[in-house]
Amino acid sequence: MGLSDFFKKGKEEPIKRAPAKAPQPAAAPAATQPAPQAAPQAEAPKQDVYTVSGGDSLSKIAKKFYGDAGAWKKIYEANKATIGSNPDLIKPGQQFVIPR
Repeated sequence: MGLSDFFKKGKEEPIKRAPAKAPQPAAAPAATQPAPQAAPQAEAPKQDVYTVSGGDSLSKIAKKFYGDAGAWKKIYEANKATIGSNPDLIKPGQQFVIPR
């Protein structure tokens, strides 16, 4: 029975569903440069993380890490988003990045 016969008789052809397709993985972009080498395991991290304790100040933290209380500005600049506009208002529990 052809398609034109279906329409002449007024019958509906059952809906045929297409088989579900598995998603195709995206093609990897062509590499134009060699992949970067993994860093050696022995390399030291470029920064430390310090959790503020009661009685701390940026100058005390700088003295502890750098041996120079005057280096507090280095810590402040690295943590300005956490500390805010007043470097004298640090709170216990805050975590600061200590750049090396």
